Amino acid sequence: MSIEQLTNIIFSYQMAIIILAIVLLKSSVKFVPQNRAFVIERFGKFNRTLEAGLNFILPFIDDVAYDRTLKEQAIDVPSQGAITRDNISLTVDGVLYLKVLDPYKASYGVDEYSFAVTQLAQTTMRSEIGKMELDKTFEERDSLNVNIVNAINEAAIPWGVQVLRYEIKDIVPPHSVMEAMERQMKAEREKRAQILESEGDRQAAVNVAEGQKQAIVLAAQADKEQQILKAEGEATAILRVAEARAEALEKVGNVAKTEEGQKAIQLDLATLAIEAKQAIAKESSVVLLPDSATDISSVVAQATSIVNTLNKG
Repeated sequence: MSIEQLTNIIFSYQMAIIILAIVLLKSSVKFVPQNRAFVIERFGKFNRTLEAGLNFILPFIDDVAYDRTLKEQAIDVPSQGAITRDNISLTVDGVLYLKVLDPYKASYGVDEYSFAVTQLAQTTMRSEIGKMELDKTFEERDSLNVNIVNAINEAAIPWGVQVLRYEIKDIVPPHSVMEAMERQMKAEREKRAQILESEGDRQAAVNVAEGQKQAIVLAAQADKEQQILKAEGEATAILRVAEARAEALEKVGNVAKTEEGQKAIQLDLATLAIEAKQAIAKESSVVLLPDSATDISSVVAQATSIVNTLNKG
């Protein structure tokens, strides 16, 4: 064997050792992504759980048996039939939100935890709907979701998973029930419309009556105030007239006490007597007077005598 051949063999061995070292190094180094966990088995038996980051295992001895995600998972629950307490058949589907808390239990506690939880959600949903009447399934959907979550979590403890939420996507009753519900809702809407309309009519009538009442009260109050003002005005006018007459009489009396006033009164009386006789003559063709009364001077003398008597008194 030549030196060149020996060198080639040594080089081949070195390359093989390098390749084997690279393979062993690659097999022993495991990079676990964030929010994931690797379940390691050694000779087919659970050894440990690798968390996120750089980890080392024994090549050809340790093996990654399960790769579990620690993120929240959304699992669709297929549609299924359920019967309510009042014997109404429904078709219900939903969505399930769960998270792996213990990778060891999720790997060895159940064969496939997502399938197991889905089946448990379906059976629990049928059981919970069977406890309710049809109307309650629509009204109490939130409480139904909570009951399903609690029941699943109680049963899923050995599986290392936790159900965070369960949401019912749709509840579909039979077509005949849908028609009956539509008729019922229509009747209820018409009933509410009639009630609102009658309530509006009643309120309108009350408003009209209240307005008429207020109008009558205001009219009566205005008429009362008008009458009061009119009476006060008439009373004031009467007082003013009386005061004016009293003042005039007072002035006439004061003037009548003087000589000039006596003459003026005599003249005024004579004028009035003449006007009176003229008026009587116009009203009747025959006028009977005493002889003494035909004389104007006698009439004036009589009036003057009366005035003098009043002055003395």
